[in-house]
Amino acid sequence: MLSSNLSSPARGVSAVLLAAALSAACAGTPAYAQQTEVRMLVQSSPLAGFRYYDAKQLWNDMQVGDALTLVREPHNAYDANAVRVEWRGHKLGYVPRTDNRAVSFHMDRGGAVEARISKLQEHRNPRQRIEFEVLVRL
Repeated sequence: MLSSNLSSPARGVSAVLLAAALSAACAGTPAYAQQTEVRMLVQSSPLAGFRYYDAKQLWNDMQVGDALTLVREPHNAYDANAVRVEWRGHKLGYVPRTDNRAVSFHMDRGGAVEARISKLQEHRNPRQRIEFEVLVRL
C-alpha cells in the first residue's frame, strides 16, 4: 500500500482507494473531463546529500516550483530503496532513507512519480536548505 510510509497531508489515505474513488466519480463524466491528470501529494522531504553532490554549486540557479527528476537506484550499495534526485540532469542528492520506501515501491511497480522544489532556504544545516514534494499521478 503506497500510503504506509508517507509524511504528507495524504497520510492515511490509500492511493489505491483514492484512485478507485476517482474512477467511480468519473464514471458518469464526459470523456473530455476524464482526460484531466490528477496528482496526489504523497510526501514532502528534505534533500539528503546536499553537500556531497551538485546542489551547492547550483543553489543560485534553482527556484521554488522547479521540476525535479527522481531516478530509482535499486542496486545502490548503501540503500536498496535509493531514489536519486536530479535537477536539469544534475545530481542534487537523494530522497532521505527514512522517506524513500513508499516512493521506491511505487516506482518499482511502474508508477508515475513527479517531484518539485517546495522550499529553498539559507540554513547552517545543509539538510534543511532544499525541501521537495513528491507527487504521484492517479
